[in-house]
Amino acid sequence: MRKFAWRLQRVLDIKITEERVKKEELLELIEKLVQAQREVMEQKKILENIIFDIAKKKFSSRLSEQELFLRYAATNNDLIKKLEHKTKCLESQQREKIAELSAVRKFRKSLEKLRAKAKAEFLQEQAKLEQKQLDEGATFSFARSLLQHAGAES
Repeated sequence: MRKFAWRLQRVLDIKITEERVKKEELLELIEKLVQAQREVMEQKKILENIIFDIAKKKFSSRLSEQELFLRYAATNNDLIKKLEHKTKCLESQQREKIAELSAVRKFRKSLEKLRAKAKAEFLQEQAKLEQKQLDEGATFSFARSLLQHAGAES
């Protein structure tokens, strides 16, 4: 019996590899996104803690610290805005990667369906050929036994 060989197997293998690479890229991007979101939260938490600490102090000592805090807060807010912009960029890249991964996965699944269909047709054809060989063998065997039987009678 012949072995099943599909012409598009190499394309399917490439798509499987491409899907794996896209998944890895997406995971790396998600890790970067989580890290950027964590940094934003940390910077906001730092500001909240400083405000809370300043609010605890008496009014006379609080004024100088509030002035220093306001200068620091402007710098920190700029950093937070940059981090939020980075987060938005990473989120858009994530959506693009998800769309790319989805397209590759869809293409791979359609190739796998085609392969399964081709293999089923191949197996069906092989079964027909095997049945044909069995039928021919039975016919030859029957004809041989008829000839032997006819030869024995003469």
